[in-house]
Amino acid sequence: MCLAVPGLIVAKSGDTGTVSFDGVRQDCSLALVPEAEAGDYVIVHVGFALSRLDPDEAERTLALLREAAGETGAGARP
Repeated sequence: MCLAVPGLIVAKSGDTGTVSFDGVRQDCSLALVPEAEAGDYVIVHVGFALSRLDPDEAERTLALLREAAGETGAGARP
């Protein structure tokens, strides 16, 4: 099974961005979503942002992932 997770773009330089996954930062390719900017949520799989994501949907998904991991009550940590 493959899992793509939402992350928050915290910086962008060309077609690469630094994406925060609940506080863990990773450089990712933004080549497939050139319209994405810092402050946008994106769905990332194997280091490539695949699409932009509505902020409310991203927060709901992150809350579900935290719950599944046993982290109740944790807020987003960009």
